[in-house]
Formats: sequence, C-alpha cells, structure tokens
Amino acid sequence: MQMPDNESPIEPEQELEQLRERNRALEETISQLAPKKKRRLWQVLKRVFISLVVTAAVMTLMISYVFPVMRIYGNSMSSTLVDGDVVVAHKTTELKQGDICAFNMGGRILCKRVIGVGGDEINIDKDGTVYVNGAELDEPYLKAKSIGECDIEFPVTVPEGSYFVLGDNRRTSIDSRNSVIGMVSTEQVVGKLLICILPLPSFGTID
Repeated sequence: MQMPDNESPIEPEQELEQLRERNRALEETISQLAPKKKRRLWQVLKRVFISLVVTAAVMTLMISYVFPVMRIYGNSMSSTLVDGDVVVAHKTTELKQGDICAFNMGGRILCKRVIGVGGDEINIDKDGTVYVNGAELDEPYLKAKSIGECDIEFPVTVPEGSYFVLGDNRRTSIDSRNSVIGMVSTEQVVGKLLICILPLPSFGTID
C-alpha cells in the first residue's frame, strides 16, 4: 500500500520516544503540583489543629469555672463522702436544705450539708436530733446522731444571706455548731456538689 505524499510512516522507536517524552512532561507537572497541594493541605490541617486547641482551652476554662472539680479531705461527710473522693460542683450560691455545698473557710475549701437557710430557726438537742422551725429533721443519710463539737447555744436563727451547715459524720465534724465555723455566708459559698467521679466504684450523683 502506497502512503500519501503528505504523510510519512512513524517508526516504532520514534513513537516510543514520544510516549516517553509525554510521560516525563506529565511527571514534571505532577511533581510541581504535589508540593503546592501538600502545602495547602498542611496549612488547612494547621488551622484546624489551632482551632481545636483554642476551643478545647476555652471549654476547659468554662468547665473549670462553672463546674469546679475538687477533692474531699477528711471524713466529716462520711459515709456520704469520704477522704479521697473527687467531686464535681456547680458554681452557685443558691442552696436549699439538704444540698451539700463547698465553701471557703480561711483559705480552705470545706464541704458540709445545708440544714438551714436564712430565717430558719435551728435547734439541736443533747442527743443530736436536729429541729428546723420546730419540726424534727428527717436525716436518712446519718449513720448516728451526735451533738458533736458544739460550743454554741440553741436555738439559733440563721441570718439572711447565710446557711447553717453540718457534716454527715456528726461526731467528728466541725461545722456550724462550732464558733470556729459558724454560719456560712453566700460570699463564702463555692458551689453545690453534684457528682462523685472518683473512685469509680463511688461514681454517681451526690444526695
């Protein structure tokens, strides 16, 4: 078969060389694009990482401010809470009877149960039975009643803006029965205890 005058056959070697040339050109183009894509990807990942770190830091600060975590020292609240328990509190000064609160006393954080709020009359007899506004207080959380470390005279009226607090371990707790602690003002209150998170067998809400 005769080839047209304006065309000439391509030798296999020439065709192979052309393919190699196109392949080299393609590889060079890819090699030029790859670093740019890598740089863009790295920049995106870096921005995402920084955003996550900032978000985590803000969340940590918010949680530690609104829900402070604290450790229980001593056994004045046993058996509800014991030495070494780690608890989470809600930062508030609005408390009611029965709440367990954390409050500042001389640079230390103490935890006790709210027995009376502003205006309540508190009386405790020699056997340790507590009366609020003339009615005996039901205290199922107690293992034993005791007048404990008491150096004040009853009955007493809780001033407005203050709380009368007692430890659940009435025999050893130093609390509002003693002038060392006295009434706890709202300015001293750190918050209300919500959850015990450690040790794991004690995990649960605090009543």
